[in-house]
Amino acid sequence: MGQTVRWLTAEEQHAWRSFIRMNERLTGRLSRLLQTESNVSRADFAVLVELTDVPDGRGRFLDVARSLEWEKSRMSHHISRMVKRGLVVRDECAEDGRGAFVVMTDEGRAMIEAAAPRHVDAVRELFLDNVTPSELRLLARISERVVEKLNEGPP
Repeated sequence: MGQTVRWLTAEEQHAWRSFIRMNERLTGRLSRLLQTESNVSRADFAVLVELTDVPDGRGRFLDVARSLEWEKSRMSHHISRMVKRGLVVRDECAEDGRGAFVVMTDEGRAMIEAAAPRHVDAVRELFLDNVTPSELRLLARISERVVEKLNEGPP
């Protein structure tokens, strides 16, 4: 027999749909701004941000893919395109022979350094300026709790 569905209440449905609509519109707007004003795709920006958070701009291929919630094949294809444009290089892992690193190049670093100030301005204008400090702290707590739960389950 099937499992009983716990349908969303009107309040839950409203909150969920509002969250999804905000996320989609905000992500779409920020992506368009990155592309038109900095000539960087959202995917390139995401990879480069991940690499700015690791020493020497050098991250394990699978760790970066996992962090972005990308399938291995998507990651591989996208990194290949970024390599062709000189934004990153692949560096084989000498220790285990199986893994690889993705390393940000000077060109990649220059691209994200040029794009980041406008991106931050847009995040501030479109999002941060529209929430109170207490709402921001609450959103951070909610987001951290949901991410913790997601990290517990299968990828």
